[in-house]
Amino acid sequence: MSDAVITRANQLSASGATADAIALLTKAADAGDVDALMQLAVWRLVGKTMPRDLSEARALLRRAVAIGHVDAALMEVALTANGSGGPPSWTAALSLLRTAAVDDPIAMEQLQLLDTMAIDADGAPTQLPSPEVLSTAPHIVRFARLFTQQECAHIAGVAAPMLEPARIIDPQTGQWVANPIRTSDDAAIGPTNENLVVRALNQRIAAASGTSIGQGEPLTVLRYRPGQQYRPHLDTIQGAQNQRIKTVLVYLNEGFDGGETVFPGVNLTVTPRGGDAILFDTVLTTGAPDPAARHAGLPVRQGAKWLATRWIRAEPIDPWTIS
Repeated sequence: MSDAVITRANQLSASGATADAIALLTKAADAGDVDALMQLAVWRLVGKTMPRDLSEARALLRRAVAIGHVDAALMEVALTANGSGGPPSWTAALSLLRTAAVDDPIAMEQLQLLDTMAIDADGAPTQLPSPEVLSTAPHIVRFARLFTQQECAHIAGVAAPMLEPARIIDPQTGQWVANPIRTSDDAAIGPTNENLVVRALNQRIAAASGTSIGQGEPLTVLRYRPGQQYRPHLDTIQGAQNQRIKTVLVYLNEGFDGGETVFPGVNLTVTPRGGDAILFDTVLTTGAPDPAARHAGLPVRQGAKWLATRWIRAEPIDPWTIS
């Protein structure tokens, strides 16, 4: 029954009969169809078929969890922790995860990884590695082993199913085209996938950078295969009112050839090592982009390079409406 209802609702939506699609799902949801509840929640989160309503999405997820939808349970944990549709609460999210872990091995794995972390009652780190200054202008530091091998593997695992070739919108045609600067595959770990392990690591990045977690864009994972690279570029966004002021790069693996990060303006080359993080300022004290922060990821010659990037803004952002 569920598959047929979901299929029919999507067909109605695609044909423009949005009201009929919503009515069909709502009727099924009210009759206890857990997949219909989940579909409605997703539509409320995405904000295309229905207006985005994070609070309503949370309510729908709660109903789905009560019936026993595993994916809804993990999504509810993520949204509870990052405050989508309600106030953020690490304590409440952790309690939900513990409940989910009773029957869900994925939730149990996340819980076990959290138990290895040095974090406080709010998921913030209680210790950090000492930064090694690599450059003073621009300010570039390295945090050796900011992430453990298990944490790196978890981040890569979360992102792997979502990886797609890097693309940009062609300003002439308005069509998506291959990114001419970054030739990797990438995926952003948005609010619905920001499980408690990812959330704790984002808090660690925030602490290392001296910023609030709300200033960071969703953690983006990049995979570079042989020949792929990130050509010289600045991370700042032209004309942005809420500018990117810092970048954190975390190398998720090692054992590949090539892929060094270079800052040509200061003659600095950083050789990737799994778990190490590079933090650098992207703007001058005036707030203008710093040309010396121009950097590149050299081509990978052999193997695959995995990297996690968090771009940090001057002010907190809404991860649902980034611009």
